[in-house]
Amino acid sequence: MESRVSTKKRILRNRRHKRIRSTMQGTKQHPRLCVFRSNTSIYAQIIDDEKGMVLAFATDRKLNDKKKEGKVGRAERVGEQIAELAKNAGIKKVKFDRGGYRYHGRIKALADGARKGGLIF
Repeated sequence: MESRVSTKKRILRNRRHKRIRSTMQGTKQHPRLCVFRSNTSIYAQIIDDEKGMVLAFATDRKLNDKKKEGKVGRAERVGEQIAELAKNAGIKKVKFDRGGYRYHGRIKALADGARKGGLIF
């Protein structure tokens, strides 16, 4: 049985995400860097909304040594990984879709890692 607090948090996050997505759309020149954060993992996708295609995808589930660096360290490595995949696909600029999450912790680490890898947003 789910508690009321977690249900309310999920509802508020969905509202924030819808509000963000109503103004943001990825194009061929500036695709959308979409982030999803679960309790255990973090995922990043670069999406062209005009074609409805995922151009690049990275997750921390494939990384080794999960215990050593913690969730924030893994998120930064995922950011660097997605930047490398974007560079290989010829993408330099993206729009950052934080998915309704607050810009701190793992989300901020992923963004910093992507910037460190060469993505501009």
